[in-house]
Amino acid sequence: MPYIITLIKIQNIISLIFTLCFRFFYQLNIMYVGGPNARKDYHIEEGEELFYQVRGDMVLKVIEDGKHKDIHIREGEMFLLPARIPHSPQRYANTVGLVVERKRLRSETDGLRYFVDNSTDVLFERWFYCENLGTQLVPIIKESHYSSLKFHMIQKSNLIYSASSKYKWFMDSKQNKTGKPDPAEPIKPAPYPLSTVKVMAPFSFREWMEKQKPALASGQPVDMFGAQFETETFLFGPGTSGTSRRKTDGWIWQLEGSSSVFMNGKEYNLSIGDCLLIFGETEYQWKRSQDCVALYIAQDPERKRPY
Repeated sequence: MPYIITLIKIQNIISLIFTLCFRFFYQLNIMYVGGPNARKDYHIEEGEELFYQVRGDMVLKVIEDGKHKDIHIREGEMFLLPARIPHSPQRYANTVGLVVERKRLRSETDGLRYFVDNSTDVLFERWFYCENLGTQLVPIIKESHYSSLKFHMIQKSNLIYSASSKYKWFMDSKQNKTGKPDPAEPIKPAPYPLSTVKVMAPFSFREWMEKQKPALASGQPVDMFGAQFETETFLFGPGTSGTSRRKTDGWIWQLEGSSSVFMNGKEYNLSIGDCLLIFGETEYQWKRSQDCVALYIAQDPERKRPY
């Protein structure tokens, strides 16, 4: 059953827990992530990730075309990470970030990779099918990096709360102890080529939104990133979207004004800060007030670019 969650409430919850996300069996994964979180592993996936810093700043470490690069995403900034780029989020205490990614296709593979210090030589890696990122990464990481990590899942309503305690860092595997790859465990070719594209610069979402308001008056949505990405991010103004149905989930974030979504015989009224997840294959109608500004996000794997 769909439900409305308010961004202000999320910020309060994050002060007590590590990660808040919708169930991973939804097609679209909406995660609000708190800090601190300093890590050395790099995650690789075949889909894109959308980042937005709700409170405080973060650093996203990436490997861009074979070189290390730090991307500073400041409070209020948005950033779209292309597919197949190794990335390692670094979060500070008392920060909250929004991360959007999609459920994996059965044909897709995720990777977790460590690098030799001050290089892009692979120290340790694991490739796996990702059904639940929150639970699957922990055993892989513990194998090479953590001595103890208390990790539990608290299920409440339709949300999953992932909580972790403080932990001690130490080198557990041979690779971590020596700082060198283990000859007995040679690094195999990746299951797909890594991306060589240059990543975009993070940008102020609020400033971008203000510039689009004249265009919104026409009743047409504004496409944030364009057709070259599989992530569809549209800004909507006043008007009505006719009854529609699509395979992928859709996520609405009410930024200004109000709107109402009608589906399954029920009405969901959104005010500023409210968010609503619309499940795939659901028929719905969306009515938006004259002062409405709302963001709509979807990730359709059929838009995935070939490699």
